[in-house]
Amino acid sequence: MRILTRYILREVVSHALIGLALFTFVVFMRDVGRILELVVRNSASARSVAEIFLFTLPAAFNVTIPLAVLVGILLGLSRLAADSEITAMRASGIGTGAFVRIVSLFAITAWLLASVNNLYVAPRAAAAFTQLQESLKSSQATFEVQPRVFYEDLHNYVLYVQDATVSRGAAEWKGIFLADVSDAAAPKITLARHGIALEQPEQQRARAPAAANGSPALRLHLEDGSTHETQLKAPHEYAISTFSATDIPLPLPGSNRQERDTVPTAELPTSELMRRARSSSPAEARWYEIEFHRRLALPTACLVLALVAIPLGLSARKGGKSTGFVLTIALVFIYYFATLAGLALARQGKVPPAPGVWMANAVFVVAGAWLLWHTDRRPLELAWLRAVPAWLREQVARVAPATTGRGGAWERAMRRARFLRTKFPQILDDYVLREFAGYVGMVLSAFLVLTLVFTFFEIFKDVLKNDVGLATLGEYLLTVLPSMLYLMTPMAVLIAVLVTFGLMARANEITAMKATGISIYRVIVPVLVVAAVLATGLFFFDQLYLPRFNKRQETLFNRIKGKPAQTYLRPDRKWIFGEHSTIYYYQFYDPDRNRFGNITAFEFDPRTFAITRRVFAARAHWEPELNKWVFEQGWQRSFRGEAIEEYKTFDVATFAELNEPPTYFKKEVKQSSEMSYTELEQYIHDLQQSGFDVVRLRVQLHKKLAFPLITLVMALLAVPFSLSAGRRGALTGVATAIGIAVVYWVTSGLFEAMGNVNQLPPALAAWSPDILFALGGGYLTLKVPT
Repeated sequence: MRILTRYILREVVSHALIGLALFTFVVFMRDVGRILELVVRNSASARSVAEIFLFTLPAAFNVTIPLAVLVGILLGLSRLAADSEITAMRASGIGTGAFVRIVSLFAITAWLLASVNNLYVAPRAAAAFTQLQESLKSSQATFEVQPRVFYEDLHNYVLYVQDATVSRGAAEWKGIFLADVSDAAAPKITLARHGIALEQPEQQRARAPAAANGSPALRLHLEDGSTHETQLKAPHEYAISTFSATDIPLPLPGSNRQERDTVPTAELPTSELMRRARSSSPAEARWYEIEFHRRLALPTACLVLALVAIPLGLSARKGGKSTGFVLTIALVFIYYFATLAGLALARQGKVPPAPGVWMANAVFVVAGAWLLWHTDRRPLELAWLRAVPAWLREQVARVAPATTGRGGAWERAMRRARFLRTKFPQILDDYVLREFAGYVGMVLSAFLVLTLVFTFFEIFKDVLKNDVGLATLGEYLLTVLPSMLYLMTPMAVLIAVLVTFGLMARANEITAMKATGISIYRVIVPVLVVAAVLATGLFFFDQLYLPRFNKRQETLFNRIKGKPAQTYLRPDRKWIFGEHSTIYYYQFYDPDRNRFGNITAFEFDPRTFAITRRVFAARAHWEPELNKWVFEQGWQRSFRGEAIEEYKTFDVATFAELNEPPTYFKKEVKQSSEMSYTELEQYIHDLQQSGFDVVRLRVQLHKKLAFPLITLVMALLAVPFSLSAGRRGALTGVATAIGIAVVYWVTSGLFEAMGNVNQLPPALAAWSPDILFALGGGYLTLKVPT
């Protein structure tokens, strides 16, 4: 019995570990680029980067450990059932209870690990991760300031630099424009030819007025500069002071301590949650009780999902692992949908917190007990699951002729298609494509369900805090799916190719094909064709549909996070660089009537970065007949060096140099994911004229072409690995896929980060991963014995 126990546990645990690695990697795909950019910029120590990885793992484990338990039991037992090993064990007198006792050892161990993670590790990791983010703000800010970009995250300051070079611990800037907007109507302007930004020492931070309340701060050391001050009510008064060197403490964006004490329930220790639940008002106590019970209920999912998975895995005799995979997707969706419903009822106060949070577990306990009782008497028949695809094809075949009226046109089309078929596709191609398409569909479905689950728990505290309705939450989760489909299709193709040809190699089908004179190159043609079609489809999907979904997703995300409503057109952009050496600042702009309020124009000498003229007007409007801006009730000052050469007031005036049209000030602010290729190309052109840094956007522009193509590259790269790992089964193929995907995403993120910081040309940063992996895949494929 001990040998049997070890054998079953080895089968279950191996599948669970592969599932845990795969699911955790899918969760981390979104953060790899951000972390690698820290490495490329050399703006965070190796220890900080390692801590970012480690502190985000526990939050992922909250979801992936229960899923791994479900996958391990279903796939492990399904494999044993498909090979008739379950039948042999039953014939030798081993009943359902024995399987329950053996698998329970694994489920209880996973439950203990998940409980420790949820109750102790995850809250501490979340708090430590927040502290790490706060501490990194001061060291990151100097590297976030990009040349020719207005940096407005500083409290009451706006910073603009013409050129910047970064080194470890400091940033050297040239041509510095610093505006103190404490008085928004009359900003204090500081100019300097050179400057160095350093993190302010801790002992100075407490004394600096800009860094009150212990907020992180920078020390900006400026050289060879001047300061310009004026007053809105006394425009005739104007002060210019020069300096050879000066230091200015700048407060960095930090979190509000009062908010930090009231919001993050996920960061509170479990003991503190219980204390607040007892001492708070009933309305507040409900949120703390929900979070407390959630920390207990999620680990318990390891037990209740195991209770359901055992009878289903034992019954999957004909379906095998594919049946187990389908059941995994269905069970995960049902369990977390029930969890969502229970949490919503508890949040709305319709049921107490404990019953609402534990509702999904209670439902699965009842279902698991009934399934065990039924399986002990008569195994469940799950072979119908494999008949679902055939049934769907049959329904399509019935409906298709009906759509043509009498069916004659459909039949003629089919005869024409068969006539056009010469050597592709053949029966062998149909066989390969059926297997490949089935695995692509299953893997994509699993990834999408996992994404929905993790996204839900990631935004759960914001849903509670901001009282978000179920309709808004459901719509947001649905708008997440298209972007995840676009992102995960290449990895699904990679896994599907590895599993398809791996299983064929294990069953000696590849050997049989070779024996009949069919080359491996001919066998992989249908998969490569479909991969190319998918790559083309991803590109057009990104052009035609994805931007619209991403816009809606961003709007709903802001609503869930409690942020104010945002528009795509930003007439409220306060600072903008003109077509010439001019910086505009305004307090109000009406894009419909093309009117400014309190507008200031700073004209510069491009060689010395010194102000040559400053124009202020209380109002300005566009006059189409003159094709100029008409400034009203203002003044202008001309400068020679640091001296005022001329000062004049005006009631109405026009300036030939200030000739940017109204459309220039109506720049559309969108993410690259919210634009098609042509839209992003035009957007880059417009921003570049306005003096904004567009390096990141150029990288994303090339990635819109390069990323879909990686689908074909992944299919090509997977072929030699699938044939070499085929003898060891599909499990080895999935493990190989995880390894390849990790290498690709790290490589891609590394090149993208290098492109973002101008260490590589944008085209090379975007296309290098495709080229490298295509060359590697082509070389390895050519080396495969055909």
